[in-house]
Amino acid sequence: MDILTPAARSDRMARIRSKDTSIEWRIRQLVHAMGFRYRLHDKRLPGKPDLVFAGRKKVVFVHGCFWHRHPGCRRTRLPKTRQDYWEPKFLRNVERDRDNQAALAKAGWEYFIAWECQMMDEEQLRNELREFLSP
Repeated sequence: MDILTPAARSDRMARIRSKDTSIEWRIRQLVHAMGFRYRLHDKRLPGKPDLVFAGRKKVVFVHGCFWHRHPGCRRTRLPKTRQDYWEPKFLRNVERDRDNQAALAKAGWEYFIAWECQMMDEEQLRNELREFLSP
C-alpha cells in the first residue's frame, strides 16, 4: 500500500486533466467523423463546454463518471480514505454542473452530457449524438 505525503497527493491530483482527455479526444473524433464541426471550450459559455456547436446553439460536455458523479454508474464510488474531503468536493462538482446547465438552458442553449462509461457502447453513443446534433 502506498502512503503518500500531502505534497505527493497534490502532485498526483495536479496531473489530472480537465480538458483534452482521452475520452474527450475519442468523442471529438466520433463527432468529426459524422461530419459535424465544433469549437472547443468556449469561455464565454457557462461551464466552458467541451464541444460547442454555435450555429445550432448546442453544446456537449464530456464528463468522467467518477468526478461528475454519474448516477447509477459503478465508477461513481466514494474513496475509502479522506471522505470528509471527497464528499464535499463531489457535491460542489455536481452543483456546479447543474448551475452551468441551468444557465445554458436559460440562454437558449441545449446541452448533451457524454459520460465516460458511454464509450463502452460507441455505436449507441454515436446514435445519441447524431440525434442530438441533427436539426
